[in-house]
Amino acid sequence: MRIVIYDTTLRDGSQGEGVNFSLQDKLLLTRRLDEFGIDYIEGGYPLSNPKDAEYFQAVQELTLRHARVVAFGMTRKKHTAVEDDTGLRALLGAGTAVVTLVGKTWDYHVTHVLGTTLDENLRMIEDSVRYCRRQGREVFYDAEHFFDGWKANPDYALKTVQAAAEGGASTIILCDTNGGTMPEMIAEAVAAVRRALPCAIGIHCHNDCDLAVANSLAAVRAGATQVQGTINGLGERCGNADLISIIANLALKYGYEVLQPSSLQRLTEISRYVYELANMNFRSNQPFVGSSAFAHKGGMHTHAVNRDPATYEHIRPEMVGNERRILVSELSGHSTILTKTMKYRLHHDKALLTQILNQVQDLENAGYEFEAAEASFDLLVKKAAGLYRPWFERLAYRVNIEHDSERAPVTEATVKVRIGDQIAHTVSEGDGPVNALDGALRKALTPAYPRLQEMQLVDYKVRVVNAREGTAARVRVVIESRDATDVWGTVGVSENIIEASWLALVDSIEYKLFKDSETEGAGRDHPAGGSDV
Repeated sequence: MRIVIYDTTLRDGSQGEGVNFSLQDKLLLTRRLDEFGIDYIEGGYPLSNPKDAEYFQAVQELTLRHARVVAFGMTRKKHTAVEDDTGLRALLGAGTAVVTLVGKTWDYHVTHVLGTTLDENLRMIEDSVRYCRRQGREVFYDAEHFFDGWKANPDYALKTVQAAAEGGASTIILCDTNGGTMPEMIAEAVAAVRRALPCAIGIHCHNDCDLAVANSLAAVRAGATQVQGTINGLGERCGNADLISIIANLALKYGYEVLQPSSLQRLTEISRYVYELANMNFRSNQPFVGSSAFAHKGGMHTHAVNRDPATYEHIRPEMVGNERRILVSELSGHSTILTKTMKYRLHHDKALLTQILNQVQDLENAGYEFEAAEASFDLLVKKAAGLYRPWFERLAYRVNIEHDSERAPVTEATVKVRIGDQIAHTVSEGDGPVNALDGALRKALTPAYPRLQEMQLVDYKVRVVNAREGTAARVRVVIESRDATDVWGTVGVSENIIEASWLALVDSIEYKLFKDSETEGAGRDHPAGGSDV
């Protein structure tokens, strides 16, 4: 049995706090959702703003292979002829083959929000659907507040969706607009409507009780064949149903046919693409696609996973395009350290593994954290195993902050390093001390190591370790860096935030140099030596 996936990230998702897609963003996401295999893409409400109106003109220039773009609109206004309704004219003017109309189900909304009679609302629904059908459009009907209406007045709620069916709607979508309905109530109502209507049923849930995914699945089990939602659950208030989890559960847990055969392996990719496009941080604990979804930290867990991943994983991460991660922390055991050091072939040296484990636990006790700083852990292993040779020697650094004539802060950093038998002494201004240090260090090192130009810092986090010490507390700085192929994290801890940042920054650069050297051939372009200070 195939379940149709209807994506409303571009409309309902964009109503989430902090989410704002440009016209170009909307077109880029439309193309990516089509490649991903989404069946229907709701592009927006053409009457609501000029950007949505422009989108429907521009999207006609895209060549889509699978998805059908849908325009969203409302039923006609009360006591207005359908041909005179500005909203319906704008909806049809969008030029899409499919339109979605939304209308009122809850009698309270009809009388108190629309300010009309129950009978007029039924005419508004049927007239609008029939008019769009006569204009050659396939019509989906969104029954807004259906489940609240069903609880308040089930007879009238049923009449509203029957009016849409009589008007010619091909699919009627039952909406839990307030997100307050429980799964068993969803299932009961969907089953009742399914028995009463001749057309297909869909489901559209909001997440105000953290049940949008569960409610959507319950609706499918009760007979719904279309599911509406957004990528990553973006949306107003607590968001919409997360299509990522819905797609994975429908396909992997229930065995329904969804999207295209290769779509599941791209779930993680599409999730992170939408986060990037919306300029939002990834949710690390997001099921199926989060960076922590298949991350193992406790020693007992990692030991078991090394023997058989099924002991602590409900699916293989590669099924959804994700990957397994073994985290290093004070909870780690020998098996974790062994797994993380496989490439160095240290498994026969139990004493060395114990030494590394002890160092990790001592450093985490002092405030370090290696879960998001695996590059710093890699350097720690190299040092413990005698595989570390410094690429440069840090001699000194200084950061100075002054005010210019307009009282704006000016930050300047000076760095002195030795590379082989050469000393580089450089200075750089920056937007704050870390940026200035980064600039000065790169200026010193790039002539010797030009591939550092590929590297950029993408995130910088500061956390107080022992807050009770007040301004004398230690801070932990985690820096995330990337180049064309990889992303890595490094960590530094100190009572001085500049020193903590410097430690993390130097680790990040050294990891980049080691990584490139190992890719191109061991020891390539490595300096003669010198001790690290």
